Amino acid sequence: MKSKKIIVVGSTNMDMVVKTTHIPAHGETVLGGSFFMNPGGKGANQAVAVARLGGDVIFISKMGNDVFGKQSFQLFDEEGIDTKYILSDDDLPSGVALITVDDNGENSIVVAPGANANLLPADIERALTEIDQASIILMQLEIPLQTVQFVVQYASSKGVKVILNPAPATLLSSELLRGIDIITPNKTEASMISGIEVTDMETAKGAASAIHQMGVKNVVITMGPLGAMVLENGQFYIVPARLVETVDTTAAGDVFNGALAVFLSEGKELVEAVGFSCEAAAISVTRMGAQSSIPYRNELLMQQLQLT
Repeated sequence: MKSKKIIVVGSTNMDMVVKTTHIPAHGETVLGGSFFMNPGGKGANQAVAVARLGGDVIFISKMGNDVFGKQSFQLFDEEGIDTKYILSDDDLPSGVALITVDDNGENSIVVAPGANANLLPADIERALTEIDQASIILMQLEIPLQTVQFVVQYASSKGVKVILNPAPATLLSSELLRGIDIITPNKTEASMISGIEVTDMETAKGAASAIHQMGVKNVVITMGPLGAMVLENGQFYIVPARLVETVDTTAAGDVFNGALAVFLSEGKELVEAVGFSCEAAAISVTRMGAQSSIPYRNELLMQQLQLT
């Protein structure tokens, strides 16, 4: 019997965030408002989300041997994340993300990957025994694609459930897609993978069908305030999102994915787990920042009690 352990393989960044009235157009300079630094990176965000929502999580990542890396390592320990497979790179700096957030809470992000780009398949090999025993592997695309491919192939060969959050958007091979149990693109990513522009739930159905035909077992397209479109066992399900006042959408997708891994590891069915994940993401967008916006399990439980 496999454990409920969740292994997140992915990136760690330091986010540098500026709040502005609007995101600059090409060649435009905008006078911003508040500035702050916040630990981030899609992998790290998802690992923190898993930990705060009650999951048993191991995080595999690579950071620079610098002040940002040391700070992130300390924060992971404080969150209760198993850090024994996090590596320090003496040659490359820690990843950095430059984030602009407008008055509507929408963001624009540029990432300098640094040591994340050096997380290679050889770095994963010492964790293979842990992967064998894991309940779920959760990954994103801010690390080399060859590493993602290596983990997907190995985990799927061992019968370990693989969730891929295909962000940032890129084209993926059919070989990679066939090894994925659940893929969780947003509208932009689903459009790129499927070749079908996703604008509403109907077009999301078409994109989900196309992605499923490429070999992915189950497809969950996150639709922001509309909720999520789920394709499972040939059936479509629309999971609504609670309407909230959006402050900052940074890391909302990461919160969704972390929550999804947690609730699936606890034995919940996919559609039910997506519902909980939408609720967790809704809480996160009411707050500024990446990891600073991630809710704890008790907050999610309190919110659910208020809605019943």
